[in-house]
Amino acid sequence: MPQLNPTPWFAILVFSWIIFLTIIPTKILNHTSPNEPTPMSEEKHKTGSWDWPW
Repeated sequence: MPQLNPTPWFAILVFSWIIFLTIIPTKILNHTSPNEPTPMSEEKHKTGSWDWPW
């Protein structure tokens, strides 16, 4: 039963994980987000007390 021979399948598994962990994340991280976050102003917002109706 040749499918039980782990030699070629283990090599395929190792090489595919090397590709997934090295090449693909660098390609994904090279893309920039079109909506960069803008810094918020540091002024304090006025918060009032909340009167509960019950």
